Amino acid sequence: MPGQAWAFLGGKVVRLEDAKVNIMTHALHYGTAAFEGIRGNWNEEQGKTFVFRLREHYERLLRGGRILKIELSYGADDLCRITTDLLERCGYRQDVYIRPLAFKSAERVANLRLHELASDFALMIVPFGSYIDNDRAIRCQTSSWRRPDDSMMPTGVKLTGLYTTSILAKTEAIMAGFDEAILLNYDGHVSEGSGENIFVIQGNRISTPTETDNALLGITRDSVMTLCRKELGMNVVERRINRSELYLSDEIFLTGTAAHVTAVGELDNRKVGGGGIGPVTRQIQDIYAKVVTGRNPKYLHWCTPVTPAGG
Repeated sequence: MPGQAWAFLGGKVVRLEDAKVNIMTHALHYGTAAFEGIRGNWNEEQGKTFVFRLREHYERLLRGGRILKIELSYGADDLCRITTDLLERCGYRQDVYIRPLAFKSAERVANLRLHELASDFALMIVPFGSYIDNDRAIRCQTSSWRRPDDSMMPTGVKLTGLYTTSILAKTEAIMAGFDEAILLNYDGHVSEGSGENIFVIQGNRISTPTETDNALLGITRDSVMTLCRKELGMNVVERRINRSELYLSDEIFLTGTAAHVTAVGELDNRKVGGGGIGPVTRQIQDIYAKVVTGRNPKYLHWCTPVTPAGG
């Protein structure tokens, strides 16, 4: 069953091709929206899609909405129910990407007063394969673009306007022949990838940038930190990381909803470790892959199983 493309907009389910907004919509002009990226991972043996940490994503979406004074009539439980119902209806029997959007829906331009603008919620679900080929170690470039400081743009939530920087960095890297970009913060310390958190392995220590380095406190990041501690017995230290430390590390990997766990084999034309997927990264990849597809009973509380219609 190939599945059907449905969406949720204006409080009702509509076909994806009919989910449209007016060109005067405020969010289109000013980036006044909060979004999430959520993975649904297909488990063929069980005939179910396992949605990874669904509630945590919606709790963060609502936090982002508060910053933009986006008032929705839905709570986190409502949004989870809307999502599972829509996913069931779509009937996809493959990995999917779930994109909720809380946005300023007022059809008004030349208005910078958030408190005067109406809001709405939209949701779409699309089939989604690999965002990055994480069967190999990727090549990265330190971007010329800097991750904004939280005093310039809130970095702890996913606001659409914030991602212009990530798009510029990713485009720059791809056009230069690399796979991904690494962004530094305003004072030159390591922050994150264009859409991923970054981890550095040096000996027996795993490090990742702190919130004060303007890195998004990613949900995949939190999951991997837990898995490193509980499954590998390795502690993860949150600290400031210098750019030069990346060149001297044994392993580097990126984490994100789209990227899962991806090894970095080269940075700025310098090999990282042996240039391939390192042994610790490989272990984390294998553990994480079982967790997100509902194959590890210890972490089923992170997964929301959905049986597609007709399944």
